[in-house]
Parts: sequence; structure tokens; C-alpha cells
Amino acid sequence: MLAHGGRFNKESWEKQARTLASAGFRVLALDFRGYGKSRGPGQSDVLSAPLHLDVLAAVRYLRKTGAKSVSVVGGSMGAGAAGDASIASRPGEIERLVLLGGSPNGPAEKLKSCSLFIVAREDSSADGPRLPKIQEQYEKAPEPKALIILHGSAHAQYLFQTDQGERVMREILHFLSAK
Repeated sequence: MLAHGGRFNKESWEKQARTLASAGFRVLALDFRGYGKSRGPGQSDVLSAPLHLDVLAAVRYLRKTGAKSVSVVGGSMGAGAAGDASIASRPGEIERLVLLGGSPNGPAEKLKSCSLFIVAREDSSADGPRLPKIQEQYEKAPEPKALIILHGSAHAQYLFQTDQGERVMREILHFLSAK
């Protein structure tokens, strides 16, 4: 399941979705409420919307339609929603979690999924560098987990547009395929 960042929609995952599908994964990308073709219930402030519920609905749809295990890859806002979905999920509901340039908004120690955090060292927002908060959440997350810190400043899904894009995809495929 692919959860986009705030500047994107589900179409932004097309290349990664094709790569994952070629590797044998069933792929679902969603538009969060108010993004792309999704109208949803609307929200005056998207950042306060319960986006983790959108992720959980997609996860439960995949399970209901035959998926034996479900993993979620989220970028930025989608990473926060994916992490919060893991926290709110039933044990085993979300097997693996890939967080690109983000971390759960909720307490990382309550994550119920194997987690891979990927962030560029110089990635920053108006509030400053993102790495310290992501590293702090990573340290609180339960095992098994991994943290990959890349060179550069690309944020979340923008990593795929850099010279490290292929490495990011390889790391995701390796993580999702691990036994």
C-alpha cells in the first residue's frame, strides 16, 4: 500500500508501483481525502485530518480481498499516517512499514510493524532539519527496525528523483521481501 506525501497524490507512485508489481507485489496507491480524485469527508485542515484511518481502510480492503500480508510505504505526510495506522492497527495487520522522510505522529514505541526509516541527512522543513526527530522516533520504535540515512537534502518521495532513487527502491524491495 502506497501513501503519498502532501505535495503528491496516488499517481506520484506510478513508477514505484510498477517496480513493486514487477517484483510480484500486489500494489494499491491511495489518494488521501481531499487529494487527487478523492473527495472524502473533507477537512478544513488536512494536517489535522485522521489520515491514518484512510491507510487502515486501504489495509483492511487489501486483507478482505485476499492479501495474506500487507505492508505500507509512506512518504512524509503519508509516512506519519502509515506510522499512526500501525499504532492503531490490530497486531499483525500491517506487517512492514517503510517511512520515507517521516515518522509516526504518535508514540513510535507503539508501532506494531517491522519498520524501515529512510531519510536524507540534509532534509529540512521550515522548522529545521528533519533527521533529529526521525532519529528520535526511530530509537523509540520496537525491533525489528532499520534506519538508512542518505546523502543530500531530498525529502520523502523526491528521493526517487535523485541519483539515489534506484538505491532507495532496492532497499525497499529488499526490506519488503525479507523473510
